[in-house]
Amino acid sequence: MALHTEAAHSSGQVLPFRESLLATLGICFVIMLVALDQTIVGTALPTIVAELKGFDLYAWVATSYLLSSVITVPIFGRLGDYFGRKPFVIASIIVFVGASALCGMANSMLFLVLARGLQGIGGGMLVGTCFASIADLFPDPRVRLRWQIILSAAFGIATAVGPTLGGILTEGLGWRWVFYCNLPIGVISLYFVWRFVPHIRHMQHQGKMRLDWPGALLISLSLGSLQLLVELLPKRGLSPGMAALLACSIVAFVALWKWERRAAQPILPFEMFRDPALASLFALSVLAGFAMFSLLMYAPLLFQGGFGMSPREAGLLITPLVACITVASIVNGRIITRIPNPNMMMTVGFVLVALSCMGVVLCDRGTGRGFMLATMLAGGFGLGLVLPNLTVFAQQAARREHLGIATALLQSLRMIGGMLGTAVTGTLVGQMYGNGVQKALESDHAAQWLKDFSDPEVLVNHDIQSVLLGQLMQAGHDGSALLDAARDALVGAIHMGIAIAVVASLAGLWMVRRVPRIKFAEQAKVEPVMSE
Repeated sequence: MALHTEAAHSSGQVLPFRESLLATLGICFVIMLVALDQTIVGTALPTIVAELKGFDLYAWVATSYLLSSVITVPIFGRLGDYFGRKPFVIASIIVFVGASALCGMANSMLFLVLARGLQGIGGGMLVGTCFASIADLFPDPRVRLRWQIILSAAFGIATAVGPTLGGILTEGLGWRWVFYCNLPIGVISLYFVWRFVPHIRHMQHQGKMRLDWPGALLISLSLGSLQLLVELLPKRGLSPGMAALLACSIVAFVALWKWERRAAQPILPFEMFRDPALASLFALSVLAGFAMFSLLMYAPLLFQGGFGMSPREAGLLITPLVACITVASIVNGRIITRIPNPNMMMTVGFVLVALSCMGVVLCDRGTGRGFMLATMLAGGFGLGLVLPNLTVFAQQAARREHLGIATALLQSLRMIGGMLGTAVTGTLVGQMYGNGVQKALESDHAAQWLKDFSDPEVLVNHDIQSVLLGQLMQAGHDGSALLDAARDALVGAIHMGIAIAVVASLAGLWMVRRVPRIKFAEQAKVEPVMSE
């Protein structure tokens, strides 16, 4: 189908305003579907485990989703370049919603973990195709940035209400509705995408198109091995099994690199990594993910376990971190095309992230709430300047035929950076906290209580604390002093982990200088092929 109007095309969008708005709303519903699921499930997990009785698989409810999504994001990002993104967005909604229904019907933790893996495939398909769809609808980056404000608002709303909604649904209707709530949102998003999002293809091929199945398999093997290694290493340490996973990942990456260089239609074109702009942006995505997930995962534990705050008090401090990502994204979209050097926005972003991480390292139990709040505000605003610009800059630098895979790789690399950040910080917390607690107990001749203090949960759960304090008092030990020593050990361990995030942020600040200056000059007319 030809473009609707010449006026619409010349203004930087392939559809007139009304159709563009309805198509963008469809993509907003899809983004809300993924964003809401990422934040709503965590609230219900303790209740789920208590009912299904499978604490040994607790972490795998998140890991199985992340593992399958990390693998599928780049694969379907590239397939979207070849065949157009609309069919895959529709298929991903169906898979995601169907898997959500299966999660809600789970009668065992193993069933839930498998269903979450299937849900991760749908989520990876969504992320790999949905974000690039906006670039299809709005080829001119100036126009695209104005419309992306709607997407940022949708993502922010879903992220902000997720934890609270998860608690309300779990307490009021039961944990299964945490998954069932995806069904109505999925139906609405399916209708809007099916009805209003056009099918646009940028790559035309002569003859039969052959899928790069060996490349897809090698991507799955390399990223899957890396994900499992990062998840299991903090728990199992350097063992033969971990060494085998590391070797498997390295061999698969090398084989992928060699295969894709010879493939006629590679699913992962390594020529992108020779582009200075894209290579720098990919590295920045890893570093941003490292710092972001370190803050998001361990700042709450620091506030609750280390400083003794209630979940509500900690939540009030963490909320600005999440909310400011959305606010800064909206502000960024309004000014990025109006300043002479757009790269400065990412420089400011990484400076704020580094200052936020430094602020967390400087916090102790005597630090005022105002300083902690300012630290979280700086982190959120910094991430809000970094994350959207990584996507916008990559879409501006990539060739049209690489737009989908470049956007998808940014998402995958951010998740890989997040996995590395949480794994490194988690390993430090496990080792340093354990050593600190052991020394404190041995100095008070209470080494037999090491098992009770081994999990930092004792510093968060006040019911467990009360029982433990009573037992220690009966045994003649100063339980309050031992708990304070455990808190100090936890604070020191998290500080060390976040300090590494400071280094990652400073490395990002240095790396921004290597990104060639992005120019938002009006693009030449591009004629995408639109079909029903």
